[in-house]
Amino acid sequence: MKKAPGLKTLQSEKGAVNQARLLIVVPAYNEEGSIRAVVSDIILSPWNLDVLVVNDGSTDQTFEQARAAGVNVISLPFNLGIGGAVQTGFQFALRQGYDLVVQMDGDGQHDVDFLGTLVNPILNNEVDMTIGSRFIPPYLGYQSSFVRRIGINFFARLLSALTGSPVTDPTSGFRAYNRKMINIFARYYPHDFPEPEAIVVAGRYGARIREVPVTMRERQAGSSSIRYFKTLYYMLKVTLAILLGRFKTKRG
Repeated sequence: MKKAPGLKTLQSEKGAVNQARLLIVVPAYNEEGSIRAVVSDIILSPWNLDVLVVNDGSTDQTFEQARAAGVNVISLPFNLGIGGAVQTGFQFALRQGYDLVVQMDGDGQHDVDFLGTLVNPILNNEVDMTIGSRFIPPYLGYQSSFVRRIGINFFARLLSALTGSPVTDPTSGFRAYNRKMINIFARYYPHDFPEPEAIVVAGRYGARIREVPVTMRERQAGSSSIRYFKTLYYMLKVTLAILLGRFKTKRG
């Protein structure tokens, strides 16, 4: 498999050294089997970055495992869902003055080696937000189950039609954001299953968005929050949220 381009320092491809402060936000719900390994991979990488795990009301040992890895952990009093956990990370980043946020799942699917792929277009001021896509060559690795791919393809077509830009992996939670997007999403971020709707929200604010190729892995432990019997409900609910989101006004 082709190796991802590295990013040993926060330096743009144009050569200018960038002193940007980068925060990795890892939302986690009942990920005791993988969260410590995920965090360890991040902190052992050669880049200058900070890590925040948002423990989304887990009922297992997620909090203890994340703290044992030696990073900041915010524990929510109850399960808010992925959107609430990610927004908590944006609010933390805004208060602490971070310049960039990278969102990574706590299940081990996202590879820190692709951090450079995600962040470089933002450092070069080419885009405001990047999305890691498992469906863009040359990094074609694990691509989820057949049932999940049906939903992914549906939302890809819907969002491509609504935004006028090609979208291939709208449910990817491997994303990077600049300060403009941190400010927007700290104030409002879609809840429940937010990744597809967040693309619409970003577009409403005129964000420059780009998908970049990444490889994803199978989750290391636990199970997805989107189970087979929920798939149709998920598709209907998120479709309605996306369509309604087209008519919402910008906040602030």
